[in-house]
Amino acid sequence: MHILKWAVLLSLYWLLLSGYFQPLLLSFGLVSVAIVLLVLKRMDKVDKSPKPVNTSIEILGYFAWLIGQIVNSSIHVTKLIWGSPNKVSPTLAKIDIKQIPKSSQVLYANSITLTPGTLSVDLDEDVVTVHALEADSITELKQGEMEQKISAIWGGKQ
Repeated sequence: MHILKWAVLLSLYWLLLSGYFQPLLLSFGLVSVAIVLLVLKRMDKVDKSPKPVNTSIEILGYFAWLIGQIVNSSIHVTKLIWGSPNKVSPTLAKIDIKQIPKSSQVLYANSITLTPGTLSVDLDEDVVTVHALEADSITELKQGEMEQKISAIWGGKQ
């Protein structure tokens, strides 16, 4: 069942990214998904801890929220740069992420990087270093809304 979920997920992802439905390109996609599944199966045997695909509805809610954050941040950064570049206050800060499980910390760092105006520079132990165009962005991250959403879905530390 684990491999079947990954097969469906990877196939849909490949179709979404390619957007082509010609037989030759579909066969390329089939071969690439098959290779990834073979590697995944071998990795599961080696580390003896297969990573299940989380199929809960909360994930869709998180990605919808993240897309909204990306759009809002894009508009804010555009206004900031075009309207009043003197308000730009580049900031580098370390944010504690102990509540996020180790397996989801990279997702958190990548979510920060996807949001315009912020960039995850380093992820070490339970701390992520973030560069932001404005100090307010760091303050928002420290308030922890993104951290809470990820912890709620992928099981935060107790």
